[in-house]
Amino acid sequence: MAPVTKELQHRGIDQLLIHTGQHYDANMSQVFFNDLDIPKPDIYLNIASDTHSKQTARIMIAFEEVCLENNIDIIVVGGDVNSTLAVALVAAKMHIPLAHVEAGLRSFDRDMPEEINRIVTDHLSTLLFTTEGSAIENLNNEGIHQSKCHFVGNCMVDSLLANVNVAKESSPWEKYKFLPGNYSLLTLHRPSNVDDPEKLKHIVEIINEVSAKVPVLFPIHPRTQKHLRQFRIYTSQSVIVCDPLPYIAFLGLMSKAGFVLTDSGGIQEETTVLGVPCLTLRENTERPTTVTTVTNLIVGTNRKKILEAVEDILNGHWNPGNQPPLWDGKASLRIGEIIETWGSAVSSRVN
Repeated sequence: MAPVTKELQHRGIDQLLIHTGQHYDANMSQVFFNDLDIPKPDIYLNIASDTHSKQTARIMIAFEEVCLENNIDIIVVGGDVNSTLAVALVAAKMHIPLAHVEAGLRSFDRDMPEEINRIVTDHLSTLLFTTEGSAIENLNNEGIHQSKCHFVGNCMVDSLLANVNVAKESSPWEKYKFLPGNYSLLTLHRPSNVDDPEKLKHIVEIINEVSAKVPVLFPIHPRTQKHLRQFRIYTSQSVIVCDPLPYIAFLGLMSKAGFVLTDSGGIQEETTVLGVPCLTLRENTERPTTVTTVTNLIVGTNRKKILEAVEDILNGHWNPGNQPPLWDGKASLRIGEIIETWGSAVSSRVN
């Protein structure tokens, strides 16, 4: 959302920036505001963690008050977290138009809470901003009218391209005594991977095997760290575990990694732009363009697939792939233009 807020500000569009507090750990929240130069939120709802239903409900209650106290013309939400769903429901109940950034992505796996959030938000939205061709197709197949859908590109790419040179110049790999290309990055946080002790132990055992071939840096999510301790699962000495990293530091490390292992959706996109091999520790992806451009391989938690892919990468048998259409750093500009045009059209009808 950083490039979107800046573009709207550049166009002179008044906005309130709301931080729900869903991501409350300083390393998972405040560092992004600092690194991406995001303005201080106008309103902080201070929701914090809870079950999916309770967290969503608490955000709805708090956000409704924001809407009652402010004259809002349109609400802009991003992504697929519980905050996105909660705000979308409030917008619908209060008849406030909603714009969804990163609309139309589908994993077709309803066991993922994010999939439910994506589907509901899209069907409640007035403007749907999509990142890739499959998203438009998904929305059309679900009966959402084409006039609502706008293929604009990827705002995460806007942020990446604006910061990648600074990230590389900071040489964050030196802190860990790595050489560029001679280390790998791991992120692991999805409940399906880290909540079950047997599943988590299985993944860690595979990662330990990978670390025997190449060092693995593991910036650990608080949820994953809690469960590793709870289940008494241990990484090998070649897996370097550290706290979650600031955006710039992580981007620099990712840009020079030999490969990345992840269950994150956004990292699949970022590695695609960087041309860095990505092994996705899931059975599906809502970002299929990262697979068709050949930079991303879905390996799940299959030991044989993972280790064979690592060997291919280490032996240089990997295609850097192609860039998806409109991943050019101008997605937020297109979004700004559409919102401004939409606002002018609504204003003229009212007048």
